[in-house]
Amino acid sequence: MGKPELAGSARTLAAFERIIAAKGIRLTPSVDQVDRGGPGDPAYHREARCDFALTRWRRATPPRFRNAEATIPEVVGWADTVLADPGGAGALLLTGLTGTGKTHEAYGALRRIAAGGPDRYELVAMNSADMYGHLRPTQEVGTTEDRLRRLSQVQYLLLDDLGTTKVTEWTEEITYRLINYRYIHCLPTIITSNLPARDDNGGPDLTDFVGDRVASRLAELVTTLVPMIGADRRRARGVA
Repeated sequence: MGKPELAGSARTLAAFERIIAAKGIRLTPSVDQVDRGGPGDPAYHREARCDFALTRWRRATPPRFRNAEATIPEVVGWADTVLADPGGAGALLLTGLTGTGKTHEAYGALRRIAAGGPDRYELVAMNSADMYGHLRPTQEVGTTEDRLRRLSQVQYLLLDDLGTTKVTEWTEEITYRLINYRYIHCLPTIITSNLPARDDNGGPDLTDFVGDRVASRLAELVTTLVPMIGADRRRARGVA
């Protein structure tokens, strides 16, 4: 005959299991769940990460670029490197005249990263002119520093149209601090500009805008440079 306390424990456990089952709660995934891609399947968790990241990508992406896809091999390769080794990816710099598709490719790269199901996905995408306006000092103490810290530390940053605003000592200092932080902390960054990285024929280039100190840091940050050529696609479509 079994001991009374063991029989009582068995009855208590059975009652507990009935209550849990009645509430539809499973303490461990069933074989069927694993087979169907439920919580016990790694593919289930990867799909959940993809959905989460793509939702964040859509929230950060203007409607005009919601269909963006990375199509240039160098851009695709950079995005894949970010997924495999975020700390070693560096920055992607897309240069070219207005309408050559730089911003489209940039958002496409960020979409490809999101679709890869990274463990984390935090993104800020901002036009450079808007960034300087966002960071301009106000009467509210600490506002500039707090906002600059956010841009500097965010996991993925897209800085669009660098080189389109008037150069001042303040903009140069802000740009240097932003680029320098992301460089020393190995954070993936995408930069687009209408200016070439360097113009050996004496024309305007990024160095003229950002200054030698920032240009030097950019040269260290950028691991993938993609000059984009061609006609203005927006004019070709009849878009002003």
